[in-house]
Amino acid sequence: MSEPTVLGIESTCDETAAAIVRGRTLVSNVVASSMEEHARYGGVIPEIASRAHAEAFVPVVSKALADADMDLSDIDAIAVSAGPGLAGCLAVGVSGAKALAWSANKPIYGINHVIGHIAVTQLQFGPFPKDTLALIVSGGHTSLLHVGDVARHVDVVGTTLDDAAGECFDKVARLLGFPYPGGPHIDRHGQLGDPHAIKVPQGLTKGKAGKEHPYDFSFSGVKTAVARWVEAQQAAGNPIPVDDVCASLADSVATVLANKAMHGCEEYGSKTLIVGGGFSANSQLRAKLLEVGEQHGVEVRIPQIKLCTDNGAMVAMLGVNLVEAGIRPSAPDFPIDSAMPMNVISV
Repeated sequence: MSEPTVLGIESTCDETAAAIVRGRTLVSNVVASSMEEHARYGGVIPEIASRAHAEAFVPVVSKALADADMDLSDIDAIAVSAGPGLAGCLAVGVSGAKALAWSANKPIYGINHVIGHIAVTQLQFGPFPKDTLALIVSGGHTSLLHVGDVARHVDVVGTTLDDAAGECFDKVARLLGFPYPGGPHIDRHGQLGDPHAIKVPQGLTKGKAGKEHPYDFSFSGVKTAVARWVEAQQAAGNPIPVDDVCASLADSVATVLANKAMHGCEEYGSKTLIVGGGFSANSQLRAKLLEVGEQHGVEVRIPQIKLCTDNGAMVAMLGVNLVEAGIRPSAPDFPIDSAMPMNVISV
């Protein structure tokens, strides 16, 4: 097989997505989001998301095939996110993908969608150099991973001990009265504010905890510190400098992520840092990572925004890697795993 053609299907949260990748070329990429249906509740409601996936699955996959001018017989394999994610949402995507694979007699790969966030950068930047480190930053995950071989071996270097970066932003955004999702609002206001106006702590960077957890992340205390500061200002009758709060929060989180990632690169002798996940769309984080990477002589690969958030292209691209590496397809009855460990690439 010269260049495998893989259909990738993603349904871990509130995006129903399908894409076709041939080799290292993105042939089609379709995303339907149910984000607006969740906004009034201030977060993703699993039941609503699952129902939206069920409604969108056939139209999204059909459009991905139509945009590529293909049908299922042209596909070499199907890849689908089997975890981590919301169980009901995963079940819709996986059961749909299994039905397609069975009906078309195609191999299927149940993949870890977080590893997909690493794989997708190949579409933009090409193959991975040796000893690549990856920083995954999304609503539910903040992880630092060492990529030995994206199809066979990924090690966890550091992980979130409590709130992920995206969760921290969403919770502070709610406090400031921004609608869900809060990240884009904090990003926009943060660009207008003074990042040093408010002293925001940097979790797990100092003292004993910092030494014990050099590559782990904790953003719960950051959220609490900002909340207390805002409440104190409100109690004193002072107006809240929203732009400065957003800028100070964004700077603190971006600094921690960038410094820990660079520390990891030094430890592993990595000259390349891959960044993925929806939170990597944050402009302050992108700027900080590129700046710190330049200082440390590390090439920072941050994909274009449409490849940062959950999408089918990342699932298909990891599927291509698995087919090329000769990894055995998943069993027809493979399970979903809403808490899939980061060192599991496919099931």
